[in-house]
Amino acid sequence: MKLNKQILVALVIMIVTSALYRVLPGRPYGFAPQIAIALFGGSLFANKKQYAFLLPIISMFISDVLYQVLYQYHLTSMQGFYEGQLLNYFLIAATAVFGFGLQSNKLSKYFVGFLAAPTAYFLVSNFLVWSSGGGYHHAFNLTGLIQTMVDGLPFYPYSVAGTLVFGGVLFGSFRLIVPHFKSI
Repeated sequence: MKLNKQILVALVIMIVTSALYRVLPGRPYGFAPQIAIALFGGSLFANKKQYAFLLPIISMFISDVLYQVLYQYHLTSMQGFYEGQLLNYFLIAATAVFGFGLQSNKLSKYFVGFLAAPTAYFLVSNFLVWSSGGGYHHAFNLTGLIQTMVDGLPFYPYSVAGTLVFGGVLFGSFRLIVPHFKSI
């Protein structure tokens, strides 16, 4: 797939818009566009995987810088940069793998990808919280692992919803924009 400058500008606008949405006050925790951006990047850059992994990282970094500025001016209690953040960047970028299979027009593939990516993120991130002792300090046994997963459950539906909403926006916008350019 060949991309011209106009398409790249459109992609940057979508990513920046999604990153800006992440800093809006009052949105539920977990309702964020980063997994959808990773899926979009995986789909768009399946042959250039380094770009697929960079797309969500750049988006997260932009929004984390905005969070940090808001935090420094006491406009939010949420810091932009925090301990363990690099692992979160890695996990979000890794969800781009689920986007590699989303080049077709099959709605079922999108549905599976939009559910599988946030589910994998939920399971792996909560497992890592538990295995590292996290902030919850649950016992290092099966009961502790289950409790850590239960503690994370309130975030999971918002993560799926954010992936569905932003995935629809990103993939839908791109499908609407692409036909208007000859270089694709």
